Amino acid sequence: MTTPHGIVGPVPTGEDPDRYDRRRRRVLWSMPCGLYVVGTRAGDRRNLMTISWATQVAMDPKLVGIGVEVGALTHDLLDQGRVFALSLLPHSQRAVVRRFAKPVTESFVDDVSGAGTMQGEPVHRATTGAPILDNAVSWLDCEVRHVLDLGSHSWFVGEVVDCGEAAGSTSGPADTALDRGVLGMQDTRMNYGG
Repeated sequence: MTTPHGIVGPVPTGEDPDRYDRRRRRVLWSMPCGLYVVGTRAGDRRNLMTISWATQVAMDPKLVGIGVEVGALTHDLLDQGRVFALSLLPHSQRAVVRRFAKPVTESFVDDVSGAGTMQGEPVHRATTGAPILDNAVSWLDCEVRHVLDLGSHSWFVGEVVDCGEAAGSTSGPADTALDRGVLGMQDTRMNYGG
């Protein structure tokens, strides 16, 4: 719902709509949020897109949900291909997420091996066929099981069918993705990805 002031959502009685909207956005942006690159594939079409709305939503089965804008190429590929791979990036890769704020225009991926580059970044193919960034700290490969229409976005829920970690990581309890410095929204000047 958009108010007469062009502001999305209700405005409490007595509040200045513009001031309230700015405060609400600050509070929502302050919620801890990762910053990821999601790979999708449908047939011979592939894309990588920066995304910020992603989380585990169930333990049995292992399900991960991602929020994707309805008009995005990634949304179309998810509708058709029903797979996605979520690349978790290290802090050192802040600049990489900006390369995937728009649809991929430069893709050189071998259809047989699944290896190549997208926007100049090395990628490899996940079990599902979705692209994964080679420089990811870790990754999850998912098959879509549920889709929820949320208006401006759809929430795609995928079951984890494969996962991996960067070479050199160990499986000890102290060696989690967070301990290795996974990129988050707070590490960039971005306020939305998806």
